[in-house]
Amino acid sequence: MHTLDDSLVTATLQAAIDDAGAAGGGTVVVPAGTHRTGALRLRSRVELHLEAGAVLQFVPDPALYPPVEARWEGAPATIHSPCLYAAGETDVAITGFGTIDGGGGPWWDTFRHDRAGLAHPRPTLVGLHDCERVTLRDVRLTNSPSWTVHPLRCDGVTISGVVIVNPADSPNTDGIDPESSRNVRISDCHIDVGDDCVAIKAGTEHDPRRVPCENITITGCTMVHGHGGVVIGSEMSGGVRGVVISSCVFEGTDRGIRIKSRRGRGGVVEDVRVTNVVMRGVMCPFVINPFYFCGPDGKEPHVADRDPHPVGPSTPAFRRIHLAHVTARDVHAAAGYLYGLPEQPLTELTLDDVTVSFATDAVPGVPAMADGVPELRRAGLHLGFVADADLSRVRVTGCEGPGVVVEGSPDLRLEGVRVDDEPRGA
Repeated sequence: MHTLDDSLVTATLQAAIDDAGAAGGGTVVVPAGTHRTGALRLRSRVELHLEAGAVLQFVPDPALYPPVEARWEGAPATIHSPCLYAAGETDVAITGFGTIDGGGGPWWDTFRHDRAGLAHPRPTLVGLHDCERVTLRDVRLTNSPSWTVHPLRCDGVTISGVVIVNPADSPNTDGIDPESSRNVRISDCHIDVGDDCVAIKAGTEHDPRRVPCENITITGCTMVHGHGGVVIGSEMSGGVRGVVISSCVFEGTDRGIRIKSRRGRGGVVEDVRVTNVVMRGVMCPFVINPFYFCGPDGKEPHVADRDPHPVGPSTPAFRRIHLAHVTARDVHAAAGYLYGLPEQPLTELTLDDVTVSFATDAVPGVPAMADGVPELRRAGLHLGFVADADLSRVRVTGCEGPGVVVEGSPDLRLEGVRVDDEPRGA
């Protein structure tokens, strides 16, 4: 794939960025037109501004993306440099109404057909590692080789008005993946991708640095076609806490709100609030799954076991998860799949003012990626190993079979729960 190309502007743009950084800061303007480049390194106190009509076109040649040390799938790894890369920088900004095109097609083809042909994992489009005060505003991001925006161990990330579009069949092209970062604000974005729209992560058991992801707000966004609207995990060994998701629309995502982990991973997900969300055409609006079987070690027998295991540092925990004022229409598989572990129940769960109705032409699907979970169609709420939980003002319409299925949750409280207009509970 490597060719010499005199049309590349990599050296010119990098020199402008470096000069602005050396001068104490400034703005590097990318004018209208198409500008072909390899990886660029961003600097402190420098704003990269794409004018309307500007296209920063990243050329899919691995030689243009030198290896860097980072984290991949929750563990330390050497990866190809992100297309736009910042490490250890402060006050970095990418702004403007231009387009950043990652040229993902050849990367995806190599991943599908010749993974051994890549020395390292594919580049992310925007990789921000160990940075403080980062801003992405108004740009359009498309055709990312893998994850689109990846803040790793950052503090103070603002992403607003950004449009992210990757083909629905493009592999691992998550929209925004804050990992082990804090004080992240995502607002007014449109995300239409081939994997999770927003995925909040905190490393795996294979990472010696257990850094939490905390203080994350997501508001005013539309999420389309992804595997999940907002996802937490499955990489959560460092813990995820303080997440607020509000005033968003999910359309056609496989799952809406999704939390996933497994035994051996450890970590705590706590203090998550979801409010004022509308979903349409999702497979399953709510999934909390501690039996997640994908990735390394996911098929070990202890992962799927529904008998209790000893509780220790490697036992994940989910608590204080609150879902309110949510409407989900044209749902396909199930109204929800909300589980804890038998030895570590999901605690302090609330669903309040939640309405779920099903598509008349619903397509069967598996709501949670775990052994023993069958394909479902128009099924009700499934809850298991839940303690100190309340369902109030919940309405499920058009399901086939029981509206609420409960396993190992004797103290579950139902108030004002209606299934096909028949009251359930107190």
